[in-house]
Amino acid sequence: MSKSIKIIPLGGVREEGKNMYIVEVNDAIFILDCGLVYPEEELLGIDAVIPDFTYLEENKERIVGVFLSHGHDDAIGALPYLLEVISVPVFGTELTIELAKLACNKKQKESKSKFDDFYVIDGDTEIEFDEATISFFKTTHSIPDSVGIVVHTDEGAIVYTGDFKFDPSAQDGYKTDYKRLTELGTNGVLALMADSANAEYAMLNLTDTKLVEEMKEVFLNAEGRVIVASIGSNIVRIQQVLMAATETGRKVFISGDRLYDIVDLAIKLNKIEIKSRKDIGIMRDIDKTPDEEIVVLETGDVGEPIQALQTMAQNRHRDIQLKQGDLVYLATTPSTAMETTLAKTKDMIYRAGASVASITDNYRVSGHATQGDLQLLMDLLRPKYIIPINGESRMLFAHGKLALELGYAESQIFYPKLGDVIEYSKNRMQITNSVPSGDVLIDGIGVGDIGNVVLRDRRILSEDGIFVVVATISRRLKRVLVGPQITSRGFVYMKTSIDLIQECSDMTLDILEKHLADDKFDWGDLKGDLREKLGKYLFKETKRRPVILPIIMEASSYQPEKD
Repeated sequence: MSKSIKIIPLGGVREEGKNMYIVEVNDAIFILDCGLVYPEEELLGIDAVIPDFTYLEENKERIVGVFLSHGHDDAIGALPYLLEVISVPVFGTELTIELAKLACNKKQKESKSKFDDFYVIDGDTEIEFDEATISFFKTTHSIPDSVGIVVHTDEGAIVYTGDFKFDPSAQDGYKTDYKRLTELGTNGVLALMADSANAEYAMLNLTDTKLVEEMKEVFLNAEGRVIVASIGSNIVRIQQVLMAATETGRKVFISGDRLYDIVDLAIKLNKIEIKSRKDIGIMRDIDKTPDEEIVVLETGDVGEPIQALQTMAQNRHRDIQLKQGDLVYLATTPSTAMETTLAKTKDMIYRAGASVASITDNYRVSGHATQGDLQLLMDLLRPKYIIPINGESRMLFAHGKLALELGYAESQIFYPKLGDVIEYSKNRMQITNSVPSGDVLIDGIGVGDIGNVVLRDRRILSEDGIFVVVATISRRLKRVLVGPQITSRGFVYMKTSIDLIQECSDMTLDILEKHLADDKFDWGDLKGDLREKLGKYLFKETKRRPVILPIIMEASSYQPEKD
């Protein structure tokens, strides 16, 4: 009998992406996925956001392993950072493990660490541990080798879908194992943790077969080059582009080393089918091919193509610049948060002389389950409890509404926050407490060293600039020896703000002399006084708040010049 069963989301709830869920059975901890999310614009300079591993570090001796559902960054992206602080076995399908190794090898080169405790599973694998058995089932998503994960307990199964959808026309490597889902439902499911990213949409997703036909029509009607913008790890979309290009007499050129590595790996593992390697061109040879025979596949450095399209439109891309006659084909569904950025990007593309078409102009295309899929899944599994995951709050509640329509009670549906502990005991599931959780910001090689204060300063610098005051003083002589000298960057134009700068210089001199005359001179008080009074004056005159940086130096050995 399982004495204690707990489900704890460390990522992926009330947010889209950054999936990471803990299932505790007695003393054993099972980690389901370990993903990241790429930041929105307000996180200036941040490369990625990963979950807080504090709870796992505090309980690392109880961790059995990490179990991965698929190879996208929202499921594996944070794994290299976790493995730097915790050494545990990692389980996943062949392609997922190889993509995880690529990410880990890159990180290990930076940190000079070494980890190689990976295990390949498939949809038929069952692994018995002391406290629970882990099994898997094949799912359909935009990358092959995707699986759902099942934690079997004495109280019933806990089913985690990962990212999924239902598509009866899916090709081999992408097909859902409906028989396995039916068996799970028959044997009893305690809790279902299901993808909510598309829970607001009733419209069915376009099938993969029809999508290839749509691409072929676009490629045939394009007069010049076609630049396809997609997500880097969307293997099914890459396969569709290759198929459509081959059947319309076009050659695919891959932009970016990271995308080339992913495609190369997928081809070696037979996850992407091509007639010949010659169907994929090298960017340096693109000028040797007529425009009407070219398809360029672009994903961007972090797998997102929008910024790369902007650099193309501005003639700053390392491989290709947009020109008259080009067609940019958006083969991805942007998130709601990216709609404004995408609109601006389209404007830039048209100004560069190219045109834009989108896969979403006529169809709904996504790798995530829509409302019909979610209700079918609940009907197949018949879980006792529903836990919507992988979605912002409105998506989770839309998912919950679908469960209510099927006859579930509110008490059977949980909408946890990050770190909430959902505990099952005495035949009842409830949220009992919480564990440390939140976002850890990645900036270059820095992990978690960027906090709210730094982000605030970056935002202020981006909006109001910096105001630097430099002076040299002598406390022994109680004099200002040099300065003050004032420099502004991104705040005001110095040549047209002479009166403002002079007033700030006079104010600085007064403040310095006041503090030098005080026998209880304190460096902290001096700089704080400069920031406060200069800040108030500058806001009064400009209604802006630049970062004020006082640089006050002391010349303790200063000797006056002799006549």
